Amino acid sequence: MTDLWTDPEWLAGAQAWVDEQTAALGLERTGDAEQPHVRVWSTVLRVPTTTGPVWFKANHGPLRHEAALVTLLADRVPDRVEPLLAADLDRGWMLMRDAGQRMRELVVVEASLERWHPVLDSVARISIAMEDDVDALLAMGVPDLRLATLPARYAALVEEVDAAPPFRAATGRVAELCERLAAYGIRDSVQHDDLHDGQVFVRAGRHWVVDWGDACVSHPFFVLAVALEGQIAFGLDDVESSVDTGPFRDSFLAPYAAAHPDLSHADLVEASRLATRLGWAARAVNGHLPADPESTRRRLEMFLDGRVGH
Repeated sequence: MTDLWTDPEWLAGAQAWVDEQTAALGLERTGDAEQPHVRVWSTVLRVPTTTGPVWFKANHGPLRHEAALVTLLADRVPDRVEPLLAADLDRGWMLMRDAGQRMRELVVVEASLERWHPVLDSVARISIAMEDDVDALLAMGVPDLRLATLPARYAALVEEVDAAPPFRAATGRVAELCERLAAYGIRDSVQHDDLHDGQVFVRAGRHWVVDWGDACVSHPFFVLAVALEGQIAFGLDDVESSVDTGPFRDSFLAPYAAAHPDLSHADLVEASRLATRLGWAARAVNGHLPADPESTRRRLEMFLDGRVGH
């Protein structure tokens, strides 16, 4: 697919579309487009204009639904997910305004993880706002990793990758954890599934969550697997388990506490504990690429033994 993204004819067509959209928006290009991101699954162009850069993104087939997903998210929560400047839903093309400063760099400059608190609160509110849209999300092609479907998806994955016996034997554990988690009554919803500090940008005092290509429909607490254990727990110095993630977890849980007064804090903490472990099984399924078996293996190991293994 990278051959397509760099094909001169494809690039010319993409840039012609960008020019059409910017002209309709009253923007004028001020230089050549740059292509800073070329991956098998997507590419990004940075296009300078009179009012600052705009960004074009195209996804390959399995992720083409991102354009429709972001359009719906921005309709539901425009103060948390940036509305697109333009979209071609059939081709999965998006045109976006510049989102500001990446949180990854700000965390280093500020020597602080405090920005994660409003981000986790925001992500929880996004999932709550999208609970009634599950059918629409599935219809547009967002992957189905709901608690009811995850055990079968996990079983199919370990078969596909010819996983070692411990991973195969864990199929029953996935089903058990799904049943226990379902008992708390938290509804499935959209879940980002790759929430790290490179996916959050800051502009005008707001934290914008971007790159929804890996999003799925699942238990919303699964987002804590990557965010807490895969990122925040490593702190500023990349040392595993060097940060107490409890306060950050609680920032995420606060909107759910308000939405579920029937659940105690202890209930929500236990649900988050189950979901954080189970979230790695979902991440292994949702993020599996045949060309990258090592990432799948690491996620399966994280599900079994609770160590990220950077």
